[in-house]
Order: sequence, then structure tokens, then C-alpha cells
Amino acid sequence: MSITREEIKKIANLARISVSQEEVEQVEKKLVGIMALIEKMQEVETDSIEPMAHALDINQPLREDKVTEKDIRDQSLSLAPHSEESLFIVPQVIE
Repeated sequence: MSITREEIKKIANLARISVSQEEVEQVEKKLVGIMALIEKMQEVETDSIEPMAHALDINQPLREDKVTEKDIRDQSLSLAPHSEESLFIVPQVIE
């Protein structure tokens, strides 16, 4: 697949970008190179390759999920000016 100078000019017009003839030629060369690279990458056989979550074969070390702090909910609620059913009652801030 290739891209033409006319297509580049059309895209620039749609994007409301003013481009000179020299810029069109530079962009054309870069885009042709990019498209050639994409075509080359699409030729690679990847059907037998399993998808990976990470480029390196590593595992995330996880710690045991256990409670390490004591429950201070009742103590915290007793310090609040107003509470109800284990919830803090605060003044309305949005009308």
C-alpha cells in the first residue's frame, strides 16, 4: 500500500494544515517508509505465538492479603460531630 501526494494534500486540507510542496515530498517519503515497514511486519507468521502480557517472562510478586491494622471505626465515628449507622454525616456542600 502506498500513499500519494494528492492524498497527503487532501489530508492536510482536511486537517486545515498549510503544507508546501517540499513538505509534501518529505511526508510522502516518510509515509512510504512507514507503510513498507507495516507491510513487512504483516508478513511475519504469528499464528503459533501465544499473546503475552509483558515482553519479559516475569511474575508480579504478591503478598498475602491479610489484615494488619486493628479496627478503629467505632473510635473514629465517636470523634465525628454527627454519625449514623457507621457513616459520617457531613453538611451538604452542593445545592
